[in-house]
Amino acid sequence: MTDFPRSPTKMLDELKALGLEEYVLQLEIDGLAVVPVEAHGVPLEAFDELEKLLLDRAATLVGCKFSVDRGPHLPLEFQSEVGTLASISEDRGEPSQFLIQQLSSLDRRFRDLAVNPAAVALIRHMIGPKATRFSSHNSFIKWQGDYGYGSSLGLHADQMAMPMPWGRAALTANTNWCLSDYTLEGGALAYVPGSHRSVSPPSFPGATQKAVPVEAPRGSMIIFHGATWHGAFPRKIPGMRISIANYYRHMMVTSQEDIQGKFDRELANDCCNPELFRELAGFSDRFPYGEASELIPNVKEVARQA
Repeated sequence: MTDFPRSPTKMLDELKALGLEEYVLQLEIDGLAVVPVEAHGVPLEAFDELEKLLLDRAATLVGCKFSVDRGPHLPLEFQSEVGTLASISEDRGEPSQFLIQQLSSLDRRFRDLAVNPAAVALIRHMIGPKATRFSSHNSFIKWQGDYGYGSSLGLHADQMAMPMPWGRAALTANTNWCLSDYTLEGGALAYVPGSHRSVSPPSFPGATQKAVPVEAPRGSMIIFHGATWHGAFPRKIPGMRISIANYYRHMMVTSQEDIQGKFDRELANDCCNPELFRELAGFSDRFPYGEASELIPNVKEVARQA
């Protein structure tokens, strides 16, 4: 079990001990870093297992088989246009991606990934060692097609819902675990290097013109600041791009998924670091409270007897 430090100085020592200094520098300069297998420590065999879990889950949710080389084996449609991806998309064509949500409720292997030491250390560097909490654990299931983000590439900053001005510290931060190779033709993540330092949402069309693909091999962890402008390119080649997005937040920012209130506590105990999982889930946080929690004064006994 990793004993994560609670002060910035000790946090820096922990980053050095994990050999993550170069990725800290990338995050400071570009607002995004690609962390390889040898740095984050999750073996490629684990990605095979996660891929199978997600393909099986996709088949259960959608009602048809999915395979890495083909994507869905039957034509698909959305019954409704309500949803985050639809809300930022500029088109309403045939679907070529969707989100599998609440991964940590599905299997221990997803919970283990959410408390990966390298990921948590880098996230805490951006958000703060005491204030980091889970926001959501989801997977992007994507295959060949143009549906998704349109000409703007869906560029946004994850913390855009927070009022301005933003500071240097991240209010949210994200990890994308690549279960497929990330290439431009394969529908890679798009981002604008250094955009987190603007501490503002993207402006168009300039943001789109500056966007570059995040190309990374299968097994990589892409990690980025909540103020970094990012989106995605459409997948132009056959097959699938599968990723796991473990999203984190400052404890004073509302979570996407109600992990603190509704996550099964027994499942939290079934992972490689239950203590850390419970802390990041916010199980012991004072807020939000469901019942009165503050002390109420009582009349002193001597006053009662007077």
